[in-house]
Amino acid sequence: MDRTFVLKRSRLSLGFLAAMTLAACGGGGGTAVGPAPAPAPAPAQPMACGALAGMAIPASAIGLPTSGGTVTSATVVPASGTGAASVPEHCLVNASITAVDTAAPKIMMRVALPTIWNGKALMYGGGGFDGSIPNVVGNVPQGATDQPLPLARGYAVFASDSGHQANARGSLDGSFGFNDESLRNWGGEALKKTRDTAMFLIKSRYAEAAGKAYFAGGSTGGREAIQSIQRWPADWDGAIAWYPAWNQASAMLGGQAGSLQLAKPGAYPNQNKRLALFTAAMQACDGLDGVTDGLVSNQAACNASFDPATATLNGAPLRCAGGADTGDTCLSDAQIAALKAINAPVTFGFALASGETGYPGYNVWAADLGMTSASPVQPTVTFLNFGTSAPANPMPTTAPYISQQLEQVLKNIITRDGSFNPLTFDPTGPTPWASRWGDLSKMIDQSSDLSGFADRGGKLLLAHGVHDVLVSSRATADYYGRLVRKFGQPKADTFVRYYEVPGFGHAVSSQFNATWDSLTALERWVEQGTAPAAQVTRDTVGVPGRTRPMCDYPKWARYNGSGDVNAAASFTCVN
Repeated sequence: MDRTFVLKRSRLSLGFLAAMTLAACGGGGGTAVGPAPAPAPAPAQPMACGALAGMAIPASAIGLPTSGGTVTSATVVPASGTGAASVPEHCLVNASITAVDTAAPKIMMRVALPTIWNGKALMYGGGGFDGSIPNVVGNVPQGATDQPLPLARGYAVFASDSGHQANARGSLDGSFGFNDESLRNWGGEALKKTRDTAMFLIKSRYAEAAGKAYFAGGSTGGREAIQSIQRWPADWDGAIAWYPAWNQASAMLGGQAGSLQLAKPGAYPNQNKRLALFTAAMQACDGLDGVTDGLVSNQAACNASFDPATATLNGAPLRCAGGADTGDTCLSDAQIAALKAINAPVTFGFALASGETGYPGYNVWAADLGMTSASPVQPTVTFLNFGTSAPANPMPTTAPYISQQLEQVLKNIITRDGSFNPLTFDPTGPTPWASRWGDLSKMIDQSSDLSGFADRGGKLLLAHGVHDVLVSSRATADYYGRLVRKFGQPKADTFVRYYEVPGFGHAVSSQFNATWDSLTALERWVEQGTAPAAQVTRDTVGVPGRTRPMCDYPKWARYNGSGDVNAAASFTCVN
């Protein structure tokens, strides 16, 4: 049953009857003078879910050039699920936005409109090259698993595929990059087009505009969150950005530098060698935060003290005898050199139009690079990190995620040459493709000028796993640092928080799979003026139910010396 429509119609009818009764009884008092005033225009009426199907979306409703859009389907979906996984009755709307260029694909989008609406809207970002519509009835990235889903809270939730439909390679399909409008859509324009279309549909359905609008995304979706509030600050009241690729062109170039290191003869460590490295780093660094608990919270101290060339594993040297590759429990000199290079900052050999000049490297020590493990999420961890094959030409589909992504970028976006050998491109030297990289950087490297967003009261929550080796947490720390330098700490504290989570990698982790009730924290900050305090992240995989404090960066969690090592209350955030 379409209860929103019925309830809103009932309210309007009652209001009309009350007005008629008041008039019949002489309500208002006094004597009428002059002609009766013209009747007020009839209020907009909510639309039944099914009535949205086939609706035309005018191009004038969208703030960037399009050829308009169409609602392709609108269906009432009954409630399902139990507990925190409950999905309420809602109207599920599928729509498309037609490009100006007839050769460009449409933007495909979806909006979940709850029958009982809270008056607010929430947009989800994608991941990688996007190409599919995120689950609008699911959770925000790394959302709390013991709290109601956004749709169950009453949010109208929407998302799009960013303007192209991926092939079997999913988020690694970069073929859209041959078309300029399609590339601009993925580069950011689809965000505005999707948002404006969703707001048109929300107002059509409920006969009123959303009172608050939030954005939540991770990785590319994190870039999309920051990009949206930076470019269109009037559209958004708050954003959640996990492991954001805010400087995505720069991150790609940094990743390419790492791929070239792993492609060198003998440099690629297999999964057992990665386990050896991880174990040696944990033995050296785990206790630096005051307790040996399977997590490295004081990563700065680990980075300063750990050296795989001199480290030990169970008392024996981690470096293979003589530096040769002699087995799976040690690292060769070639492997050590590659890993050290990935840990180190990279300086680009050419200028980017975005102004970025390099990438800060990755926290490799104590990170899960995709090692041997029985964890059920380990295949995903391995896929997103070092894969199971060294980078090569042609690029294996089992190579590191970043290596596959850069092959697609170089072939489809930068050179637009399907035969280009990605291993011939070195970001640390000059290149004839510098201008193309510059053009791309203007789209996907984001500015730290959030003045428009901050001045209108917007709030931003940033979070990143310390052990992410696909999008570096060092880059997010750099972005936060830029905000502090630009606005000053007191002003920055009024609109942004940044947290780092130990043991967490990119999007998923076998060690500490972070979840956080970020949406409630954002709501309270925006709507009640209550800044986040004493935030807690909960592990769902490594030690299910384990918690840690989310420390305001640059603080990290140190063990108090007593208490349950799996409880956030046993730790204090320190500098």
